[in-house]
Amino acid sequence: FGQKRIQLGGVALDIGALNGGSFIAKRHNPGPNPGDGWQLLTSPGKRGKGSAEVTFDPGSKQLSWTVNYSGLSGPATAAHFHGPAEPGKNAGVAVPIPNQAKSPVTGSATLTDAQAADLQAGRYYVNIHTAANPGGEIRGQIAATN
Repeated sequence: FGQKRIQLGGVALDIGALNGGSFIAKRHNPGPNPGDGWQLLTSPGKRGKGSAEVTFDPGSKQLSWTVNYSGLSGPATAAHFHGPAEPGKNAGVAVPIPNQAKSPVTGSATLTDAQAADLQAGRYYVNIHTAANPGGEIRGQIAATN
C-alpha cells in the first residue's frame, strides 16, 4: 500500500493506506463552501477549509493523522476526533489532537476496540475549534476509502 491523492469536490485530499484502513475526511453537508471537503460550521462568508489524511492499523489499533486547515476566523484553539456520530450529528471528544495551533497537525493514538469499530464504521469526525467558534469552526466526517 502507498499514498494516493484524490480529488473530492474540487479539493485534493491525501489518502494513505496502512494494513486495512485508510480514511478521508469528507463533506457530509455542503455548506457555504461546497468546493471544499469539510462542513463549515460558522456563518456564510467565512472561508475555513480543511483536509485530513487518516490511517488506521487494525492490528495495533494505531490511528495516525495529518490534518491541514486554513482560512479560520482565528488561531485553532482545539482539535479533536469526535464520535461516535453519524454524518451531521454531534458527539463528544473521542481522541484529542494535540498541538493544533499550527497547520499541518500530525499525530497518532492507540484506539480501544470500541473506538476502532466506530472509526471503521464511519462514525468519527474531525472538528477544529477557534475562540470565535468554541463548538467548532470546521468539521469533516471520516469515511473509509477501501
